[in-house]
Amino acid sequence: MSGAERESEKTGWRASLALQFRHTPEKTVLASARHSGPLTVQRPFYPEGDTCHLYLLHPPGGIVGGDELDIRVTLEAESHALITMPGASKFYRSHGPQARLSQRFDLAKNTVLEWLPQDTIFFPGARATLHNVFHLQEGARLLAWDLFCLGRPVMGETFSHGEISSRLEIWKNDQPLLIERLHLTDGDLSAIAEQPWIGSLVFYPADETMLDDVREKLTPLETYAGATLTEGLLMVRFLSSDNLICQRAMREIWQTLRPQLLNKSPTFPRIWLT
Repeated sequence: MSGAERESEKTGWRASLALQFRHTPEKTVLASARHSGPLTVQRPFYPEGDTCHLYLLHPPGGIVGGDELDIRVTLEAESHALITMPGASKFYRSHGPQARLSQRFDLAKNTVLEWLPQDTIFFPGARATLHNVFHLQEGARLLAWDLFCLGRPVMGETFSHGEISSRLEIWKNDQPLLIERLHLTDGDLSAIAEQPWIGSLVFYPADETMLDDVREKLTPLETYAGATLTEGLLMVRFLSSDNLICQRAMREIWQTLRPQLLNKSPTFPRIWLT
């Protein structure tokens, strides 16, 4: 750990970011972006004309014990935003304090949110708490994913110690569609079959045709993959030891379902191609 990281762990970053998207006759605009601490965004891009593509920037060097990050995203009626990041998020090892990341997304009527972050890497010894909450109103559509990497598998480094608590909530009209929790501690990865990569994707609203299409795309992941459809919420989960297979599967699923959910062809964010 660098000197800057050790110093940050003593005090911890307190960072927040609040984004508000608004529909106009021409396109969705970023109407407001308020931040404090090392959280910010790049200027919006419009590779599709009306959809707002936005890149969220996490703190330089990653997240360490004692950091507390709070992100709030609000989509006003009829708006459409695609949010991603230039690179992976990193949770470094901690000598005691927890790092906390809280993210809330409020989708008003007839909005579209595509939440497509890059990988999240947990270094051995990291102590991290993550809480993601999506609140959808009538007519809102959601395409979202997360890909967790435990340790640094390419270096033969496992998540041998540390603690990760992750909670995901999805609500529709103030009624829960999904509430699930993952807790890993003390190097015990039996709950995830000792696999270093954990992927999850959610799509709403979905149907049986989409479920069948997704299951076909999961074939390369073999045993550790599955998809369920409950009350219109399509949930995809998988485990793997190969990040390239994970990333390929996730992007292929998104490419397949985006036209069906949004009636729009898949347009990759520019940052994915660099």
